[in-house]
Amino acid sequence: MSGPRRGGRLSAEVSPSSGTTPRRVLWRHPQFAQGAKDFLGIALGVMAWGLVAGVVTVQSGIGVGWAILLQLTLFAGTAQLAVLPLLVTGAPLWVVWATALCVNLRFVFLSAAWRPYFVDLPFGQRLRAAYFSADVNNVVFMRRYPEPGPPQEMLPYFWGGAIVNWLSWNVPALVGIALAERVPLHWGIGFAGVAALLALTCSLIGDRATWVAAAVAGLASVAAYALPLKLNIVVAIVAAIAAGLLAQPRAAIVPVPPRS
Repeated sequence: MSGPRRGGRLSAEVSPSSGTTPRRVLWRHPQFAQGAKDFLGIALGVMAWGLVAGVVTVQSGIGVGWAILLQLTLFAGTAQLAVLPLLVTGAPLWVVWATALCVNLRFVFLSAAWRPYFVDLPFGQRLRAAYFSADVNNVVFMRRYPEPGPPQEMLPYFWGGAIVNWLSWNVPALVGIALAERVPLHWGIGFAGVAALLALTCSLIGDRATWVAAAVAGLASVAAYALPLKLNIVVAIVAAIAAGLLAQPRAAIVPVPPRS
């Protein structure tokens, strides 16, 4: 990460008591360990899904080398599995890119949620944070910081969870790639991955509005399944946001008028 304040932007290494500090202090900050610890509760589900993704990627027929490259550069499991059939069947490159873009449109909404927390950071730091940002660590982070807090606490916490998430996804996936030829298809590894992802999703749902949004998203995705380029996922996202907002308690979405 970059150095001290530059042009009014606050670096991740700024300490509230001693100004700028070396890069290594970020990893030693108590909030870094706390972020890693908070993410460990769902890391098992991510590991199971990563293992399945690695096996399925190789068994699709693209080869071990391409599977490793895809795994380490894409870092988006849903998009990875969505484009695999297209790559194997030799679909036009624009179709592959369009499919990945549609599947990953949800990250536009996640980026909007992250923006108030990271807007004052230098571009390089925001770019690195964007690569490591994912669905599950977004949920964990927002539980800890429902409102933006001090950067010297938020950033170590973010990186603690983000790095555990990255390792939980990629290490099992690489193991799956290495062992893919030894895993028979009749083991039902794909179904196991879906079950793990479903369990992981349910563990992150904590209130009525979120349950309503999740149920509506599932129904909308199935109803719009026939749409091309995996657009049913985009339909599900939009429907979930609308349902979640409608399910919020009225007091949470309607501002209270000021007292006279």
